[in-house]
Amino acid sequence: MKWPNTYLFIAISLISVFLYLLTSHALNLDKVFVLSLSEQLTSEQVQKILFIRKKWQWVQYAFIPLFFGIKISIVAFLLDIGCLFHNKEIPYRQLFRIVLLSEFIFLLAPILKLCWFYFFQSNFTLEDLQYFYPLSLGNIIDHKTVASWLVYPLQVVNVFEVAYFLFLSIQIDKAIGSTTEEGLNIAGCSYGIGLLLWVVSVMFLTLNMS
Repeated sequence: MKWPNTYLFIAISLISVFLYLLTSHALNLDKVFVLSLSEQLTSEQVQKILFIRKKWQWVQYAFIPLFFGIKISIVAFLLDIGCLFHNKEIPYRQLFRIVLLSEFIFLLAPILKLCWFYFFQSNFTLEDLQYFYPLSLGNIIDHKTVASWLVYPLQVVNVFEVAYFLFLSIQIDKAIGSTTEEGLNIAGCSYGIGLLLWVVSVMFLTLNMS
């Protein structure tokens, strides 16, 4: 049975919300949040921030499907441009589905992150949580020893990103009936360049804000 794009989109959004709630409960993030802020703010200020955070928490849940919708649409558009440059035709709806299926790969990252802090590093800070990205260069190199603008690109270089790129390439090859790994070229000149520009932009903003 082949699920429609709408069902897949709802599924990935609901799974993401569930993982967020599970992580928040299992790791007791409210307590971690309070302990982190208590070093800089008074008890009253911390409680006020915590109240506002809980009051507007629904915005985070609403942002999840919005984030997926924007990201998937942009990546599908980039792949569409890549296909155009290579004189290949894949309907945008099919490209959207390819990207949507690929996004499920990234769901493994929060699962591994939850397992790591629940089973192996139960004593952690908010900073540890923020800078940790499973199976990335960012975990091999201590973020305290590198410039702040290098932290994000080190996190982006991870196993999930590689798997995502390869899955996109394979699915594009299947869509165009190619056996020459042309999907790698299409994904590379579209998504690859788009990702590179995004990372450079984040590095530039971080550098200017630091």
